[in-house]
Amino acid sequence: MFKRFLPHLFVDSVLELTPKRLLDSGIQSLLLDVDCTLKSYKEQEVGAEIRCWLENLKEQGIGLCIISNGLERRISPFARNLGIPFIACACKPSPKGCLRAIRENHFEPQKTAMVGDQLFSDIWAGRRAGIFTIRVEPIRPREEPWFARIKRPLEKLVLWLNPRENT
Repeated sequence: MFKRFLPHLFVDSVLELTPKRLLDSGIQSLLLDVDCTLKSYKEQEVGAEIRCWLENLKEQGIGLCIISNGLERRISPFARNLGIPFIACACKPSPKGCLRAIRENHFEPQKTAMVGDQLFSDIWAGRRAGIFTIRVEPIRPREEPWFARIKRPLEKLVLWLNPRENT
């Protein structure tokens, strides 16, 4: 019943997703959530370690696209600063944002993964789009707005009912 909300892979941080690990798994492109995945909600930019990780992925030929439910006026400067294409107002958990990102960036769906911290938006959107999904532990989720925090207890319940194993 809960499989549609569960990721194919769990990681503690995006930093675990090295180019070698991704390429060895057949992943050549990543759709990346922003808030609580690459940075905390209140931060305006990613830290140096994440910036270096993103640059390393690009240098190794990993395709990247930011996909966020955030408004374009908030996501555009963030993405442009990193030199990464983006889809704002993605309406996750709808798969439309994921499919648009794949189409516009000429990614191969079977070689693309959605990376995010929320089961009911990021992971479900990726699952509905038919792509590989990777859940990261959220970065400082207590800083999120109430409408994002309200889902966290239900996510914990789903994860508790479904022990961490790659699905």
